[in-house]
Amino acid sequence: MRKKRSLTLLEIMIVIFLITLITGAIGYNMKGSLDRGRVFRTKQAMAQLEDLLLMCVEEGSKPKDIERFPKEHLDQYNLAKDSEKLLQDGWGERFIIHYRKGKFEIESKALENYESRKSKSSHASGASD
Repeated sequence: MRKKRSLTLLEIMIVIFLITLITGAIGYNMKGSLDRGRVFRTKQAMAQLEDLLLMCVEEGSKPKDIERFPKEHLDQYNLAKDSEKLLQDGWGERFIIHYRKGKFEIESKALENYESRKSKSSHASGASD
């Protein structure tokens, strides 16, 4: 008759360590993908929002009023399905809208922060090479 062998505490700890290590590596890679997705969504929303705000101007709204109350104007002309979500970047922060020289300038502080962090990290890794 064969004796049944059970796992030792050391073997269980090794398995848990390996699972944690693999999960951490996957999580780290997914974070980069999520950030790239947020950047893409932010840039697309900025372009779409600029076009829609210019359409509001064409409909007769004053640019400075649109700059201060963009949601109300988008809703008034029924230009966006979910105007509140359109006015947010990929990180969920509200866009900053300015009207200058006949066009809307749309900024995202979160996107600027992400790009500055990314450029600092690429400069740091380039300097260490």
